Amino acid sequence: MDVRIIEPELTYTLRHIVLRPNQSIEDSKYATDYEEGAFHVGAFLHGKLISVASFIIDSNSDFPNEKQYRLRQMATLEEFRNLGAGRAIVNFAENIIKERGFDFIWCKGRTIVQKYYEKLGFESHGDVFDYPPIGPHIIMYKKYYKTK
Repeated sequence: MDVRIIEPELTYTLRHIVLRPNQSIEDSKYATDYEEGAFHVGAFLHGKLISVASFIIDSNSDFPNEKQYRLRQMATLEEFRNLGAGRAIVNFAENIIKERGFDFIWCKGRTIVQKYYEKLGFESHGDVFDYPPIGPHIIMYKKYYKTK
């Protein structure tokens, strides 16, 4: 599997297919995709893009003392799940985040994938909330502890 930085435009199709199939592809595009510090990671299998995720500098006020990145729009094509693509993307991104001096990552994860994020080392925070029109979500986070 080849994991690398990709242009934001390459994320749109997978975001749409996996995360927002009942909405327009325009709903899969975000202004934050182009903000300073934002980056996007893709996993390729035999040259085919099978998984994507975006990472932006964004603070969650529940964690005021943390230098934060936010994971957004993680999507893996259904037929390529359980191959480790998502884990590879998160590991790749975490190295970049740490190199940039950040020690915290969070996301608004769908409750149906909460266990998946927990396997990646994320913890849940707060109560489940509705994210119209997508459904129930929960804040998930991961803190990187610096080693001496």
